[in-house]
Amino acid sequence: MDPVIGLDIAKGESQVQAFLQRKHPYKKSFKFEHHLEGLDVFYKFYKEIEAETGKDPVVIFESTGHYHEPIVQFLEREKIVYIMVNPIISHGAKKSSMRKVKTDAIDASHLCELYYKEDLEPYHKKSIQVLNLRNLTRMHDAITSSYVQMKLQFLATLDQVFPEYKKVFSDTYSRVSLRTLYLFPTAEKVLNKDVNDLAEEMKGNCQKRSYKWALKKAEGLKEAALKDPFQKNLYDSNLVSLKMYINLLLEYQAHLSKLKDEIDTLANEIEDYHIIRSIPGVGDKIAATIISEIGEIERFSHPKKLVAFAGIDPRVHESGKFKATYNRITKRGSSRLRQILYSAVLCGLRNSRNSKLIAFYQKKREEGKPHKVAMIACANKLTQWIFYILKRKEDFR
Repeated sequence: MDPVIGLDIAKGESQVQAFLQRKHPYKKSFKFEHHLEGLDVFYKFYKEIEAETGKDPVVIFESTGHYHEPIVQFLEREKIVYIMVNPIISHGAKKSSMRKVKTDAIDASHLCELYYKEDLEPYHKKSIQVLNLRNLTRMHDAITSSYVQMKLQFLATLDQVFPEYKKVFSDTYSRVSLRTLYLFPTAEKVLNKDVNDLAEEMKGNCQKRSYKWALKKAEGLKEAALKDPFQKNLYDSNLVSLKMYINLLLEYQAHLSKLKDEIDTLANEIEDYHIIRSIPGVGDKIAATIISEIGEIERFSHPKKLVAFAGIDPRVHESGKFKATYNRITKRGSSRLRQILYSAVLCGLRNSRNSKLIAFYQKKREEGKPHKVAMIACANKLTQWIFYILKRKEDFR
C-alpha cells in the first residue's frame, strides 16, 4: 500500500480525502478547521490510516499563499512528510477529467490522484532564518510601494499650495525639508517670517548642517515664496491634506529605516548573503532579497532548475514541422526573484561595475538581440553564476 492524504486548503479550514493506494479512496471526505481541536481531528485520522496500512501516509496540498501556514507548522512539529504542489501543476491535473465538476472534496481527491501520477518530491522547508528574512524583504517592498504612491499624492497637493517650494531643497522628501514645509506650508507664512528665524528653525531640524547652510536655504525659501503663484491660500482643505501627507511620509521613512536595519542584521548572519554580495553590482538589499527568495541552494540540483524557479527560462513551442522562433520567458516562478535579478543586472551594467556581465551583454547585442532580450539573457547568466558560487561556497571571481 501507498497511503496519501489530500488537503484542499481554504481560509481557516481544509477538506480531507485519503487514498490507501491508487483508485482506493478511504472513507468519506470531511473538513476540519485550522485550530488546535481541528488539527487534533486531522491527526487522529492520520494515525488511523497509519494503523490501517502499516505505513506513514504522505500529505499533499497546494501552495496557497499564507492559508497553509497553520498546516505546515503542525506537520513540521509532528514530523509528517508532506508535498506542497505548485497550483499550476495541480490545475493541469484537474483538467484531465471531461466532467466539469468543482467541489472541495473532488479537489482533494485530484491531489491524491496527482500523487500517484507524478514523481513528486517531499517539500524542503526553508530555514526559520531565511523565512524571517523573506518576510522582512517583502514587507520592505510593500511599504516602499505605498511610500512611492504617497509621494505622488503629496506632490499633487504641493502643486496646489506652494509649487515653488520644490526648488528650495535638492531632496524635497528629506526630513529637514518635510519638517520645514510642515511649519511653513504656504508662501504667505514664509513671507511673514524673518529670514533669521527661518534659518534657526532649519538648523534645529538638521543639527549636522551649519548655520551658514541654513541661512542660505532660508534665503532660497524666501525667494521661492516671492515667486510663488499662490500668495494667498483659499482652500484650508489642501493645507490639512498637505500636513497629513507630510506626517505619513515621515512615518514611512522611519518604518523603512527600521526595516533596513533589521534586514541588514539578519542577512549578515547568513553565509550565502556575503557570497552573493561579492558579485559586482549586487548591493545589500538585492543580496538579501535573492537569498530570502532562493532559500537553501541544496533545494536545486541543477542551475536550470534555479533558472526555472525564477521564471526566466524560455518557452518551447514545437508541433510537427513547426518550431517557434520567437519565445517569451515562462514567468512561472517567483516573480520577486525575477524582478530582483533584473535589478541586479541593471546595477551590474551601470558604471561598468560587472565587466563579465557587460561583456556577455555586448556579445548578445552583437548577435542582433534586442536590449530586453539581452537583459533577460544576462539575468539567466547571473542566476547560473549565483547557483555555482553558492554550491561551491566561494566568492565571485
